[in-house]
Amino acid sequence: MIDLHSHLLPGLDDGSPDLQTSLAMAKMALEDGTRLIACTPHRTPGLYDTTSDQIRDAVATFREELKKAGIPLTICGGSDIHVCPELPELLAAEPDYRLARSDYFLFEPPHQFLPPKLIDLVERVRAGGFRPILTHPERLRWVGGHYDVFEGMIRAGCLVQVTAGSLEGRFGREAKGLAWRMVDEGLVDIIASDAHNLTSRSPRLSAAAALIGEAMGETEQWRMTVERPASILKNEPLEPVGIKALEQIKREQTPPARSRAPRPLWERFLR
Repeated sequence: MIDLHSHLLPGLDDGSPDLQTSLAMAKMALEDGTRLIACTPHRTPGLYDTTSDQIRDAVATFREELKKAGIPLTICGGSDIHVCPELPELLAAEPDYRLARSDYFLFEPPHQFLPPKLIDLVERVRAGGFRPILTHPERLRWVGGHYDVFEGMIRAGCLVQVTAGSLEGRFGREAKGLAWRMVDEGLVDIIASDAHNLTSRSPRLSAAAALIGEAMGETEQWRMTVERPASILKNEPLEPVGIKALEQIKREQTPPARSRAPRPLWERFLR
């Protein structure tokens, strides 16, 4: 499997605090079936002002430490980027914020409130040639009450990443319900661990992947955990799966048009 969202790099954010923990997390991911993991520390202005140079250097250093420890896990860089007005310009100037320096990046809105003009920001980064992957929408507290905005982000070009732990219920009933609603509606492109530690938010994907396999079939399981993540890292163009799914939902919910032709005279007397 390929995991495109983790906080594995030591000491850069609220993820792994030290090298020992990072190596243990890498070993855990490998034993669980993950072969490639993207190290994506937060970039949240005023809280985690992680620079792209820090990410690039930390990935190179951690890659060497993995080699020394004999842990054959492949890693790449990126960032879990919080929304900001200058996001298109930031992505253009700092390619190490993007997943493996591709056009794709992890796009994190605020958890507690819906920021203004969020769909406009998606359209701006798409116009700049970049491809946002909306991270853990099922855990954003505002999505349940603004599901139309979530759908609008997909229509504007956002791919969707759901957290593996949400599918298992490890982030509560509300997050689990939203995660499975998104899966059932065909709006989810990939799952990822969003790993922060060895316990409550570990780098394990296999249990959630098994649940996807049971619910959606092995083909979709493969697409969410291997095929689409690999295409993203290869910088291959992907249309969000949710665009077609939303079109289908709209067709199914649209009542058939009523005929405007006048009713025959005889029919008017039948009740």
